[in-house]
Amino acid sequence: MKTKDIAEFLSAELVGDPGIEIVGVASLDGAEPGELSFSSGPADFVTNASAVIVPNSFDSSVHVTLIKAANPKLAFTRISSLLHPYKSLKGWSETADVAAKANVAASFIGTNVSIGDGAQITEGCELHAGVRIGLNVSIGKGTIIYPNCVIYDGAKIGSNCVIHAGTVIGSDGFGYVKDDKGEHLQFPQIGSVVIEDNVEIGANCCIDRGSLGETRIGGGTKIDNLVHIAHNVQIGKRVLIAGQSGIAGSSVIEDDVVIAGQVGISDHVTIKAGAIIGAKSAVFPNKIVRSGFWSGIPVQRIEEYTKQTVLVRNLKKLQDDVAELKRSIKE
Repeated sequence: MKTKDIAEFLSAELVGDPGIEIVGVASLDGAEPGELSFSSGPADFVTNASAVIVPNSFDSSVHVTLIKAANPKLAFTRISSLLHPYKSLKGWSETADVAAKANVAASFIGTNVSIGDGAQITEGCELHAGVRIGLNVSIGKGTIIYPNCVIYDGAKIGSNCVIHAGTVIGSDGFGYVKDDKGEHLQFPQIGSVVIEDNVEIGANCCIDRGSLGETRIGGGTKIDNLVHIAHNVQIGKRVLIAGQSGIAGSSVIEDDVVIAGQVGISDHVTIKAGAIIGAKSAVFPNKIVRSGFWSGIPVQRIEEYTKQTVLVRNLKKLQDDVAELKRSIKE
């Protein structure tokens, strides 16, 4: 793909040679001739890349072809998908076990895949090795499920989703009631899971079915590795959830929320649209977290969290000052 074609695709300004052939993308410091990179930072960089996407305001004497864009990282992401397209797989393995009453039009079914009765799997789907699809599962067009995922009975997965290796969708939620003998009896876990279109779920995640209703993941949401989402959780659209976070039962995460790594969200919490929760924060039960940046244990607005952090760091000095004051009074 020539630099002039890249600039045209991005509706960007080209400064330099329009005829350079670009065959791939790379980082600034790792790029080789024939590759494209990007820079959102200082104008004085050194690179072997043949072309670099830079901000519109970029003004430098670097001897490399430049493609100027309002958001270089976004532009780089868009062109990368053209230069490094996903290579779809085709064919069904002879070892696949497809139930007689399943309706399967998948493009690819890997080794030792198992598909239960009543499953509806649309065209363009890929089911990689070892995937288990339960009874009456529905999967929309173009969804890719990577090796060793388990999709329990009745789950509904939309179109163009990506589910990475080892993830389990639709397992029982963690709900128990203690009887008069002190035994823990499982509350019914007979609901469903609904995953809307364009959702990506990382490796080794667990998304529980609803106890009586449904657990829902909204369209365009992206979930990192090692995330647990409990029963009846409602997650809105375009939510970002980083690794090792956990969301307890019946919580509501509204649209465009960002949850950083290792955040713990207790049950019956509501995170309002646009909120950002900092890493390692804890949101206690029944809390309503409104829009803005929040952090800490328990979670609080970042301004309050910063003040408390400063106070804690100064406690030793305060202790020493009080001790010195006591000594001076005694003297």
